Amino acid sequence: MTQAMPSKVWTAHLLTLFPEMFPGALGHSLAGRGLKKQLWSLDCHNIRDFATDKHANVDAPPFGGGHGMVMRPDVIGRAIEHVQDSLPDSHNIALVYPSPRGRLLDQKMARQLSRKDGVVIVCGRYEGLDQRAIEHYQLEEVSIGDYVLSGGEQAAMVILDTVVRLLPGVMGKEIGHLEDSFETGLLEHHHYTQPRDWKGLEPPEILLSGHHQNIAKWRAENAAEITASRRPDLMAAYMAKKHLKTEDKD
Repeated sequence: MTQAMPSKVWTAHLLTLFPEMFPGALGHSLAGRGLKKQLWSLDCHNIRDFATDKHANVDAPPFGGGHGMVMRPDVIGRAIEHVQDSLPDSHNIALVYPSPRGRLLDQKMARQLSRKDGVVIVCGRYEGLDQRAIEHYQLEEVSIGDYVLSGGEQAAMVILDTVVRLLPGVMGKEIGHLEDSFETGLLEHHHYTQPRDWKGLEPPEILLSGHHQNIAKWRAENAAEITASRRPDLMAAYMAKKHLKTEDKD
């Protein structure tokens, strides 16, 4: 029995100076299998192809002086518009620019992006992208953490991996990711498997009881303990949300 293909395949359009870096890690495991099954697609564009001078320059020194180079808005603009013009409907396509100045990537954002028809990711290099291009095309700056990478390609792979695994059919059973860290607002509980006795260490006895209700209770409590000790900020947000839900019921 052949698997029915979705009417619209979620597509990642990547604007990069290094298209040979893709699919990279995205060509393996869940994302790679989804790519082969056409559950999502990857479309890479070399930014240098949109330069107009004989040297194919994509950057220039910053106005006002300073070190490094800045990616030109005219070159990036032509690349973005080329992708937009190729789409039958670009209204439901997210425009993302990986940047340490951006909104921190989280599970909520990943789920929002997965509900789009796709995403255009502009991978910056050097000192980044001319601010005028960011503002004109309303690029959403997205950060994957408080550190600096040498380019946006690695960040793009992280963003795409978080999104692709949420697309229908990629993970198989929906329940597979519903218990992941951050899906419930808490970090995930501990996991144990065979062998039962390893170096004199055994898993919690309750996990071997076969009592599903008690196991679910232990996992919920364990997740709460881990979150409280490692991410008190998440725990506070979880409790506040839980309190609001209780008030709404009342």
